[in-house]
Order: sequence, then C-alpha cells, then structure tokens
Amino acid sequence: MFQILVVDDDKNTRRFLKTVLSDAGYSPLTAGSSREALNLIKEVPFDLLILDIMMPGMDGYEFTKLLRDCRYDLPILMLSAKQMPDNIKHGFLAGTDDYMTKPADEEELLLRIRALLRRAKIASDHKLTVGTTELDYDSMTVRQGEKISTLPLKEFLLLYKLLSYPNKIFTRIQLLEDIWGPSSESMESTVSVHINRLRGRFENNPDFQIITIRGLGYKVQIKERAL
Repeated sequence: MFQILVVDDDKNTRRFLKTVLSDAGYSPLTAGSSREALNLIKEVPFDLLILDIMMPGMDGYEFTKLLRDCRYDLPILMLSAKQMPDNIKHGFLAGTDDYMTKPADEEELLLRIRALLRRAKIASDHKLTVGTTELDYDSMTVRQGEKISTLPLKEFLLLYKLLSYPNKIFTRIQLLEDIWGPSSESMESTVSVHINRLRGRFENNPDFQIITIRGLGYKVQIKERAL
C-alpha cells in the first residue's frame, strides 16, 4: 500500500485529503508544518508528498528545495490556493513534480497521484510494463511473451517516452528535443522516420499502438486487453 504524506496547516484540508486518500486505498499521514513533515519523512518511507505552499515557518517552496537539495527524490504534488503563473513556475523551479490549485477536484487529484506514482516506479525500476510487453531501460530491450527485441538507442528512448505517458500527445518538436537534445541539428522528419520504424516493428503488438494526431504529433494508445 502506497504511503502518502499530506502537509498543510489547515486541519480541515488535512482531514479532507486523508479521507479521500484512505477511500482510494492509500495509507495517508498528515503534518501541519514543514518541520513536522521533515520529522515524519525521517521515520517513514513515503511514496509521495502532497504539499501546501503557505505554511508557518518554512513554506512549501523552501521545503521542496530542501528535500531536493538533500536528494529526497519522492514525487511531490503541490496543492495550493495560489493560482498565478509565477506561483506555479516557482513551484516547478523549486523541484515539485506537479501542481494543482485549490479547491481540487477529487477525481483529477487521484488521477494525478496515480500518474506520479507510476512514473516514480518506472524511474526506480528502469522497467515499463504494458500488458504482456516489457521495456527494460538498462538493456534497451523489449520483451513480448517469449520474443525479445534489442532496439537502436533512439527508437527505444522514443518508445519508452511514449509508453510512459499513454494517451498524451507529443509534438514532433517535443520528441526531437527530449530524445535528440535541444541542440541537435536533426529535423522533425527524423522523428517521423523513427516512428515509422517503431510502427513496423510493433504493428502486431497486442498491447499498444502508436497513433498519429494530424497536425500535432503522436501518442501511444493502450489497447483494452492491456489495461
């Protein structure tokens, strides 16, 4: 069971989030300040942190930066009434993984938590499983049943990226910068060539398919049997 720490100086917010998380099957603990949270983090191996910004003493920005400076890499979701773009930007620069504004929609909150936990597991395991298909980052291989394929580096990274965020649309420019690097001299057509190669390799894969979004880019769609 995933353990989640809620840090907020408002007791009603803490009570509400604890109920939502418990009902969703998580194991939540709460803290009313960054100092209290830090003491809990030293004792409990939390999987995710939900953090308010405006708190007495050390605020959420400072607390997030402290955790990152101390190499705590647990996912952090900032949940704050602050809605200005500068507030959100400040949060991401401090090291948060996601940002939501209050009042939060319960369903969206749980979806974001699930996504953050999934990405954290992928990052720590260096493996990604979709149905019967498994990608191993360390060996650059894709296993589907008994068949194991070793992919060229760029093709593997491209597929790993798309499968890590199913149904998320990536533009060709985004994929080019993420996989080839922002200083690459490669063209957007390079992405299309690699996508076509991946389609050829996995056209009969029962778990996913790569979809072209006309005028935008690409996404991976997970087939129903793999959900």
